Amino acid sequence: MRWLVLAALLAAVGTPADAVAQPLPAREVEQMRIVFPDSVQQGAMVLGKVPAGSRVSYDGRDLRVTGYGTVVFGIGRDATGPARVTVTPPGAPPRTVEIAVTPRDWPLQRVDGVPPATVDPPPEVAERIRREQARGAAARVDDTPRTGFAQHFIQPVEGRISGRFGRARVYNGKPGSPHSGMDIAAPRGTAIRAPADGVVTLAEPDLYITGGTVLIDHGHGIGSNFLHLSRLDVATGDEVKQGQVIGAVGATGRATGPHLHWGMTWFDVRIDPQLVLARAAGSPVPGTRVVVPPRAGAGERIRIVAPPGSRVAFAGAQAIVPAAGELELEAPAATGEAELVVERPGTSRLVFRIAID
Repeated sequence: MRWLVLAALLAAVGTPADAVAQPLPAREVEQMRIVFPDSVQQGAMVLGKVPAGSRVSYDGRDLRVTGYGTVVFGIGRDATGPARVTVTPPGAPPRTVEIAVTPRDWPLQRVDGVPPATVDPPPEVAERIRREQARGAAARVDDTPRTGFAQHFIQPVEGRISGRFGRARVYNGKPGSPHSGMDIAAPRGTAIRAPADGVVTLAEPDLYITGGTVLIDHGHGIGSNFLHLSRLDVATGDEVKQGQVIGAVGATGRATGPHLHWGMTWFDVRIDPQLVLARAAGSPVPGTRVVVPPRAGAGERIRIVAPPGSRVAFAGAQAIVPAAGELELEAPAATGEAELVVERPGTSRLVFRIAID
């Protein structure tokens, strides 16, 4: 983390050469710190700490600051660095913090068997889709003081990850937009729980592309969207708490089978829910923590989080974890159990067993 300790600079101004500088109380030093990560990945939700009462801006937008000095913003899928954040503490000049943005690989994913009318809709349907998308966009514009965004998010439903954020997609052979969230395969009717506190800003049971749809505002521009639901248990305007059931898994809208699409946004910027979950698990990128999925589909590419430089062996393949702290490998084509070994630099050798189904 980058620590800019402003107190020492301020104390040095106008101090006589023979004077003895008095140390500031620890609480005052803490209040003068500006803390942001040195680097983040494309699709990240970025949390920072600034002195209470500071003015903060990023990418042309003034950021809301909590009473205890926390700010948040999102890094887009295709963003390039550095990300520049301007912080003006009370009574002090502006400071610019530069955050490196680590690029990611975006594999191609082919999705076949979706309803043809959702890929090439007729004109009257295309107009309906535009109206519905405009309603979704309007539900993401508010900058509310809610602080659910600062909680450690939970995964809204358990299941196999069948689609990942950012991947370029081809629907029925036709190129589409990059995937804007994570897909979690689960049986129809499985309960979906709110990943963090918030308020429902949109609840619609039958949108053309997304089917049963719920949007939740977690505050400061951070929001979640839940698509393809078979049942909605909340309505627009409802307050929800982390873990509260908001609906059930389905296959409504453009879907080939029952699953939950969970997307996250910072206003109109799409961010990766899996990176948000990684922070909740202890900010494993970079660090010493290793995150490996307990199961995967046969032939599916799985994401491994480990310290940069770690050696990973899986299904006969070996690789080194790059500086971004994450790696994708292909699971075996045969079902059963596969061993994955991670050797962290200078530390222990970890062995995981992954169920392949």
